[in-house]
Amino acid sequence: MALALALHKQGITSEIFDARARGAAINDKRILAISYGSRQILEQLGVWHGSAATAIDTIHISQRGRLGRTRLTARDEGVPALGYVVNAGALAAVLDAAVAQADISYHELQKVGAGETAHYALTAWAEGAVSVADATTIRDYGQHAILCTATTHQPHHHTAWERFTPDGPLALLPHGNTGNQHAVVFTCASTAATQLAAEGDADFLARLQSRFGARLSFTAVGPRFCYALGLRYREEIVAARQVWIGNAAQTLHPVAGQGFNLALRDIHDLAHTLADPGNADDPGDAALLARYAASRRLDRQATIRFTDGLARLFANDFPPLAHARGAALLALDLLPPLRHFVARRMMFGARAW
Repeated sequence: MALALALHKQGITSEIFDARARGAAINDKRILAISYGSRQILEQLGVWHGSAATAIDTIHISQRGRLGRTRLTARDEGVPALGYVVNAGALAAVLDAAVAQADISYHELQKVGAGETAHYALTAWAEGAVSVADATTIRDYGQHAILCTATTHQPHHHTAWERFTPDGPLALLPHGNTGNQHAVVFTCASTAATQLAAEGDADFLARLQSRFGARLSFTAVGPRFCYALGLRYREEIVAARQVWIGNAAQTLHPVAGQGFNLALRDIHDLAHTLADPGNADDPGDAALLARYAASRRLDRQATIRFTDGLARLFANDFPPLAHARGAALLALDLLPPLRHFVARRMMFGARAW
């Protein structure tokens, strides 16, 4: 839907084919961390509703039981917020309404096969994870993410927490209008995920408190949902009259919340590449698609390596490595240019420069 709207803004006609019933995405229970750069893209599409988002003014990064931490702040970066927290289903509802208003053709309950695209100048595969057959790289982290909401005694003060532990990263994102509710991404071993998600609220609350530490006091926890974590990505994101974007091009670990933001940057660059007055009138032109793929290479590779590296590096509790990580976090906190580099990269990807 976001790609169709981006193309519409550029005067390019498209049709949406969805294997599911229209509106299915509105039931998506996930909570998204939208970077400030992604907010700018959504504003360009006319689907940004700030009242439905919770701003992230500060990101606190640390590792449990080890020295070293760093803080990124919107004030230091000169932006209104580093990012925002939104319900995936709510954003899908806004996108769907915008698609309807733009009178973009939407075909529901129609799964498109590779042999059914000959009538179109270009087919964009923009939904679903990268298939095993198409993936250049596959990595099973042996982890699941348990998603839920949690309430704390203290107000969140628009602070997001990324807490690395030997069991996997734990993220807390400020969420909702009450001022003390958080969206939780609780990473655990795949073998334990079903059991942990099914625990009673009191037991899971105690587990969450133990994993996070004493900086916040948790008072309640909501229903929990499980998602398997892994890395799959396509080396080649274009082929004859075809292009892959978002999760169909790269499926990432959720650490640092980069997946959906990278997808929006894919959309932004694809729409602008196809609309460039200097390009051929044919949106499926091989040279044009090759130019798009080249423009996305740096951002894709850097983001994939960044998230994969964090997921693997911080999962190893070997003491010398843990001390080195602590030193790196301390250096990041003490060196403003380095901290600025990381913050800008997370907000804007390769567009930061």
